[in-house]
Amino acid sequence: MASMVVAVASLEAHPTQDGRPNIVLFMVDDMGWQDTSVPFWTQRTPLNATYETPNMERLAKQGMLFTQAYASPISSPSRCSLLTGANAARHRVTNWTFRKGQMTDDADERLSPPDWNYNGVCQSVGTPNTFVARSFVDVLHEAGYYTIHCGKAHWGAQDTPGESPLHFGFDVNIAGHAAGGPATYLSERRFGHDAEGRPTAQFAIPGLQKYWGTGTFLTEALTQEALAALQQWKKNEGQPFFLYMSHYAVHVPIDRDMRFYEKYRQRGLSEKEAAYASLIEGMDKSLGDILDWLDRNGMTEHTVVLFMSDNGGYATGAEWRDEPLYTQNAPLRSGKGSLLEGGIREPMIVRWPGVVKAASRCDRYVLIEDYFPSILEMADIKRYSVPQKVDGQSFVALLRGTGDPSQGRALIWNYPHVWGNRGPGIDLNCAIREGDWKLIYSYKTGQKELYDISHDISEQHDLSASRPELVRRLSRKLGKRLRAMKAQRPTLKTTGLPCPWPDEL
Repeated sequence: MASMVVAVASLEAHPTQDGRPNIVLFMVDDMGWQDTSVPFWTQRTPLNATYETPNMERLAKQGMLFTQAYASPISSPSRCSLLTGANAARHRVTNWTFRKGQMTDDADERLSPPDWNYNGVCQSVGTPNTFVARSFVDVLHEAGYYTIHCGKAHWGAQDTPGESPLHFGFDVNIAGHAAGGPATYLSERRFGHDAEGRPTAQFAIPGLQKYWGTGTFLTEALTQEALAALQQWKKNEGQPFFLYMSHYAVHVPIDRDMRFYEKYRQRGLSEKEAAYASLIEGMDKSLGDILDWLDRNGMTEHTVVLFMSDNGGYATGAEWRDEPLYTQNAPLRSGKGSLLEGGIREPMIVRWPGVVKAASRCDRYVLIEDYFPSILEMADIKRYSVPQKVDGQSFVALLRGTGDPSQGRALIWNYPHVWGNRGPGIDLNCAIREGDWKLIYSYKTGQKELYDISHDISEQHDLSASRPELVRRLSRKLGKRLRAMKAQRPTLKTTGLPCPWPDEL
């Protein structure tokens, strides 16, 4: 693959304390747009009144809140786009990854999935069904940043180079491996190991033996390890750091964080609802602990903090699993796995002292692949070479108030799979958002749905029948963009032929 050179100017070795900021990217797993006391809408909702996230509130008061931040509907596609800057349609890690050489698709009676990159992303060639790309972390590392990974990785399948964060430019890896979730948050269960240290579950969390049996919840253990890594970094005086604090929370299983659980039970929440609320507040405490560490060490003014989730909240499936939902995304419709807003719209906050106006809001849309160029611009890295095409666009101009990269931009999603849950907007579809308009196309049925997001955030009013020319225009653009990125689509089992592109119907 030909190398792409991005931007201009040289990348000389910088002296210590050269003004480049430290960077913390705080990533939450499966956190919905409403799983917080911070309102990301024009008004507070009942869920905003249910949860307590004082440190998210603190961060929002000090930074910029994004009301229309998007990701993919499933974890691995989002995380691979974050790492590489490539759209999921291009890198083809379009479903969740785990075992080498194995798809994770559920079966469909009519369609077969494409031969997607189920082994994830790698920085080196030689592994089949991978997307070869260089991570932004590797670019940061080359430019002199000390790089720390803590928590969930989920970039590559087991026994592939992409399984380990150390292969992507991280100096330190804490508990990151191929799994997309935790076996358990409970140290009493040794995070999924037996007494001899053997994994008893496929998602057993590695490397936290010192916490086994101590009563330390996984979220807290990861936080303590991240803070210890930051203390170790302090020995490298003058070298900036990048911390990727990537929590397994609030992914299933919904274990009880007993530091917070009883409070929510006393408020009348069910056991499952209270357990989920305790996961959320435990995550928020971790954010506060990191912010406090920056304050104590005099680094707050020199550190960018970014907060993001990787897909929508788990708010689908109750109608066929015969169990009540423990959360939801209202006013957004549907949840994880869906290309409706509930599956892809995320809570996002950025604090950058001296650059971002405190308590500000941004109503322009961004996509998770935008983190790649944005973080490198924050680090003042203006020239770098990567083998992949970077689809992401820097949102630094939005932070500075100097421009609007969303103007005239179309966002693209492609999910040609059956995930394994059910609900509106889930499985075998693709979508485009341009301005206020969003079109969703089903590979399976050929159906197209058109929504005016600015006036119908809940996507209750399909306008496709009344706006046929707009449907045709967006279908043409979506089909053209997907083909340009060499996107994949499912095939019909009866004929072996691929499903039509959205502009072919």
